[in-house]
Amino acid sequence: MRYRLRGLGCANCAARVEQELRKIKGLEHATINFATQSLELPPEFLSVAREVIARVEPEADIAQPVEVHGSQEEDDERGKLYTIVASVILLAVGSLFNEPLRQTPYALGEYAVLLASYLLAGWRVAWAALRTLTRGQMFDENLLMSVATIGAIAIHQLQEAAAVMVFYAVGEYFQDRAVNRSRRSIAALLNTRPEIAHLKVDGETKEVLPEEVEVGQIVIIRPGERVPLDGEVVEGRSFVDTSALTGEPVPRKVEIGEKVLAGMVNGQGLLAVKVTKPFGESALSRILELVENAAERKAPTEQFITSFARYYTAAVVLGAVTLALGPPLVIPGTALAEWVYRALVMLMISCPCALVVSVPLSYFGGIGAASRRGILVKGANFLDALAQLHTVVFDKTGTLTQGVFRVNGVIPSNGYSSDELLAMAAAAENYSTHPIAKSILSAYAQEIPQDRVEEYQEIAGHGISALVGGKKVLVGNDRLMHREGIAHEVCEVEGTGVYVAVDGVLAGYIVISDMVKPDSSQAIASLKRLGIKETVMLTGDAEAVARRVAEDLGLDAYWAGLLPEDKLAKVEELARSLNPRKQKLAFVGDGINDAPVITRADVGVAMGALGSDAAIEAADVVLMEDKPSRLATAVEIARYTSRIVRQNVVLALGVKAFFLALGVLGVATIWEAVFADVGVALVAIFNATRTLRYRPRS
Repeated sequence: MRYRLRGLGCANCAARVEQELRKIKGLEHATINFATQSLELPPEFLSVAREVIARVEPEADIAQPVEVHGSQEEDDERGKLYTIVASVILLAVGSLFNEPLRQTPYALGEYAVLLASYLLAGWRVAWAALRTLTRGQMFDENLLMSVATIGAIAIHQLQEAAAVMVFYAVGEYFQDRAVNRSRRSIAALLNTRPEIAHLKVDGETKEVLPEEVEVGQIVIIRPGERVPLDGEVVEGRSFVDTSALTGEPVPRKVEIGEKVLAGMVNGQGLLAVKVTKPFGESALSRILELVENAAERKAPTEQFITSFARYYTAAVVLGAVTLALGPPLVIPGTALAEWVYRALVMLMISCPCALVVSVPLSYFGGIGAASRRGILVKGANFLDALAQLHTVVFDKTGTLTQGVFRVNGVIPSNGYSSDELLAMAAAAENYSTHPIAKSILSAYAQEIPQDRVEEYQEIAGHGISALVGGKKVLVGNDRLMHREGIAHEVCEVEGTGVYVAVDGVLAGYIVISDMVKPDSSQAIASLKRLGIKETVMLTGDAEAVARRVAEDLGLDAYWAGLLPEDKLAKVEELARSLNPRKQKLAFVGDGINDAPVITRADVGVAMGALGSDAAIEAADVVLMEDKPSRLATAVEIARYTSRIVRQNVVLALGVKAFFLALGVLGVATIWEAVFADVGVALVAIFNATRTLRYRPRS
């Protein structure tokens, strides 16, 4: 369950709390997301988690439910701003009139003004450092800053100490604003949750919570309102805005008999909708859950940075102590104050906040940017995998093709008429939900008596077996005919061939066609433009059909006539040929039979709008609009996010290494050290927020 965290001051603090929580049995997978200020853990461990947080970070607290309280954040920001302005004014007075103030008895004037500036800007830092020290945690950002500035005061660098603390406070203020702005941007997505539903009861409507509406009840959706639950239109017609779900801004026309999904916004017309799913299973709830849960799956880079930060800070602190005490003890005539100053510079630089904040924020921004375009990425690790795609494998029916079949020909044989052939096939397919079955039933367009069909059985990857009017009828593909030993002359037809045998004798075959999606050509072209090396199609359909689709789309390879287990074996074969560290494989599918393959791929991608629930649950990435070209958009966002992450890592480590070297040599001052810490953190955070504003080319 997810809880909101209040009073969590920094990403380093979040990482430390998460580390302590994971030491407890049952909380090994507890996750803290600093970007959203949320904590994921089993509800039965709530009291234990509160005790840990009170011990490790006393100012933090758990609240419920998860919400982003913008007004509270804005009040905190205003309070900090007023304090910073006052400290800046005092610092300016202390700097402009430093000599006269220093000439006062015992330099009391200088201390009064500059220490007041120091304490106004840094009292929160000093208080947090004191608490940290009492808990025995030596490598806290606040403690490092306090030790460094107090050390500067001790060697009579009062003006510099005050200025450093003021500059640090200014940097922290802008850093908090940047993180809060990113948090509110993500919250805007999560706040699309409908607050009320207009339930129709006995001819009247009443306002209720969407969670209270049951399947089968009717809700009224007025113009401009958000659809509260998934359902089917039973009255009215209108245009709906689907951008919250699909990222597609073009309104879609809906009328009686068509589906609408929670989160869509009604246009001009009044709609009456029969609810088909409870709110917890609606499309919108699924999106919100996926986005909120994405933080649980951290990217390898994110995991590395969290571990690296702990050891890095400890190493720098030990290095600073060695630098302060080593040379004065070893080199005769060396001034202790000089080497202490250099050590203080090292302490200023050591905080890894630029990495600990910006890297998770970059991934979270990338996930948010994808979500707003109808692409649900279930974790930062899958963003990394998308950025390394080498091979993309597609299912055919419903993925590259529309999955809407039409009967184009009925070819009887052995004395059967076309009407008899179609009637036998329709009766046998009466209980099937497969698109081919629906096309045959649509072409037959007559009522089929329920007692006419007995012993119905689906044969996976082959077809249907049933008793129709006492006769054994087989309806399926060419493989079924060969398996049952049914003599037939034609094994390949132009389109999908559905063969019908009655009591072991071929009655003929039905030709069915499925149209390629207009978007599929763009999908393949875009993926190749992005450098994807292999585009492959796997299908259970006939060779002739698969070859035509592959040639039309320009695919690199295809395999036809595959059973579900054959698809899985082929994907495993393709995956074995790749370098698992640098080259990833994605499988894109929509049917329930695709779920095992989706699970096996490095990145499983499901078509969300029309795809099966099993495929969507198994997938790592869900395309809410049935457009395979959205995968190219996901790859672009993933690669852009990865570039931002690499930029921040190189920037933070490069600048810190440079200033650490200058500090050891005695060239850098505390001013440069603060820039290396706060300044670089600020630049990295603003760079990370670019992922939220990214506009893909696809």
